[in-house]
Amino acid sequence: MTADTHRRDFLSLAAATGAGLALSGLTGRATAATSAPAAVGRAAFGPVRQIDAGPLNVGYIDIGPRNGTPVMLFHGWPYDIHGYEEVAPMLASQGFRVIVPHLRGYGTTRFLSDATMRSAQQTALAADGIALMDALGIRKAIFGGCDWGARNACVMAALWPERCQALVSVSGFLVLDRTTALTPLSPADEFTWWYQYYFATERGRIGYEKNLKAFARFIWHQASPKWNFDDATFDRSAANLVNPDHVALVVHNYRSRIGAAETDPQYEPLETRLAQVKTVAMPTITLEGDANGAPHPPAAAYRSRFTGKYEHRALTGGIGHNLPQEAPADFAKAVIDVAQW
Repeated sequence: MTADTHRRDFLSLAAATGAGLALSGLTGRATAATSAPAAVGRAAFGPVRQIDAGPLNVGYIDIGPRNGTPVMLFHGWPYDIHGYEEVAPMLASQGFRVIVPHLRGYGTTRFLSDATMRSAQQTALAADGIALMDALGIRKAIFGGCDWGARNACVMAALWPERCQALVSVSGFLVLDRTTALTPLSPADEFTWWYQYYFATERGRIGYEKNLKAFARFIWHQASPKWNFDDATFDRSAANLVNPDHVALVVHNYRSRIGAAETDPQYEPLETRLAQVKTVAMPTITLEGDANGAPHPPAAAYRSRFTGKYEHRALTGGIGHNLPQEAPADFAKAVIDVAQW
């Protein structure tokens, strides 16, 4: 199966289920952003709304029936909410309420206070997700993600299992173990993390800031070598990397992973709790593409982390790291299937 076949499968399924949606507004503090819609010509994916949640004013997409089963979908780096621009309308057409937020440092999401530490450690991002659920009045949801977003979904599921109905994670159980931060990998494995060590230097921070979009495009090609995305697709996402806190947060995320940056003390209790969680029990589907050029563990390495009903799906046809955008029908089907377990 080729990447084009995955896209045709999506279009066929969308046509069969009727992907045209009537978007209903939100009440309370949620308002449409003053910026342009999330994707011009993609009316089923938008508009971007704003709501105060925890330390942030969050930009997010919210489509589908208000009484539908909630699905929280999280993007990664250097991607954005458009990773789900085809997945979200498909799920909404099946009766799910789909929420796709800009993570801190992306798009229209902003900190409410200049005094807040610009931390992108795993528990900060997870706490943001729970705060958004609280702000939207969502008690329980299906969590899904890819890259940073998969880690976010896994950390949320580990720390707040009562809030997670089911889990869909690309590349498995991606919770970081801080006790291994200084444990070196093999030379070949270290090489695949070159950007992490680049960001650990001041030269790397300056270089990312100076060459932001070129850097992101390079990572897209490296992580998904067989994905033939066009300029318009890249430009939609790259525009959301232009955020006043983006560079600082990306650099902090990667530095903190290897003990090269201080973390935010307010999240230390969550980090301590997280270190004690070795497994999750909610229904889970993990996915992996056959052309993932980014560092990722083999499926066998994380199988034991999932003690509930579980399935791993290996996709073929040149599917890379940004799986929800490269194989939207497969990702959406995983959400639909796990919701029925």
